[in-house]
Amino acid sequence: MTSRRCFVLCVFFSWVALLVPSLSAKSKISKHAYGKTPDGQTVDLFLLTNDKHMEVSITNYGGIIVSIRVPDRSGKLADVVLGYDTVEEYAAGRAHFGGTIGRYANRIAHGQFKLDGKVYTLPKNDGDNTLHGGLMSFDKKYWQAREHNTSTDVSLELTYLCKDGEEGFPGNLTAKVVFTLPADRNELQIDYTATTDKPTVVNLTNHSYFNLAGEGNGDILKHQLTLFASNFTPVDATLIPTGEIREVRNTPFDFLQPHAIGERINDTDQQLKYGSGYDHNWVVDHGPADPQIVMAAKAIDPSSGRVLEILTSEPGVQFYSANHLNPTATGKNKHHYVANGAFCLETQHFPDSPNHDNFPSTTLRPAETFHSTTIFRFSTE
Repeated sequence: MTSRRCFVLCVFFSWVALLVPSLSAKSKISKHAYGKTPDGQTVDLFLLTNDKHMEVSITNYGGIIVSIRVPDRSGKLADVVLGYDTVEEYAAGRAHFGGTIGRYANRIAHGQFKLDGKVYTLPKNDGDNTLHGGLMSFDKKYWQAREHNTSTDVSLELTYLCKDGEEGFPGNLTAKVVFTLPADRNELQIDYTATTDKPTVVNLTNHSYFNLAGEGNGDILKHQLTLFASNFTPVDATLIPTGEIREVRNTPFDFLQPHAIGERINDTDQQLKYGSGYDHNWVVDHGPADPQIVMAAKAIDPSSGRVLEILTSEPGVQFYSANHLNPTATGKNKHHYVANGAFCLETQHFPDSPNHDNFPSTTLRPAETFHSTTIFRFSTE
């Protein structure tokens, strides 16, 4: 073969690889033993990888994202989510690191709500309120797992049946969460669906704690944050929304342009005092085609150059600046996580929606299917 012909063929196949990424890029999924639940069920850890050097570990205990490894601007990989080393620690932990949260993410006031004229009472695990679905959120449950592998992506499908009356909620709710890693993009897509046999309420999210410099690598106060949200829902002293939808303009809650997370976190604003920092729901700016998937947030770590963009079909996002992390507790790799050592951006319906008629409804009825999508997209700059 002549050198000229060889050159032409090399150029041709290079263009084919660019035009048809599935021929040159691929994702993989593998399963590994990960210990046992407190009641003795065997737990697996699923590793999803792609050719763009992204690695995601997810366990079927709690639908927990155990790790997300992505490169910095120089190509160095680091795990950017907080967590634990063992399933036993996740079972005992209270921070909900990386967990799938339900049946109702965030807070419900006074541990009760009314639906179709009937009052339902829930366990109170946050003062006088119910937080993240009660005493045993979905991140403390065993999920059935199925792996899917195509030429363009891999996905992990997790299913859990939340029985009628569990944590006080009505209806047998079948919840499904699908985590998908594409071959050619460093993003993790999470699709949530749920169906019920009785009228109920549902609000599902993922509770990953992010530090784009790497988990355990100090605080995130210099991370630059943008929230594509012109309004937020103010709270009372117990972090329950008052029902008001307030403009962020001229407040420390205005992240329409990038701001360092720590820039205004100690301002005298009463809302910041209530949360000991940021722990509030922002109203995502959706267009007229609602509920299309839109950009909700963007975070940048100046030191590593890592960028996280969060896209969602949900109407809200809870920004929590990890104000209450306990540095005496041990996380992954024997790291001690300091206060403000991470941030959470929990895509969701609004807190306490069942008790506020002016908030987007979280009611799900037997003839309906709940569905939402959130994407964690990583890059560098």
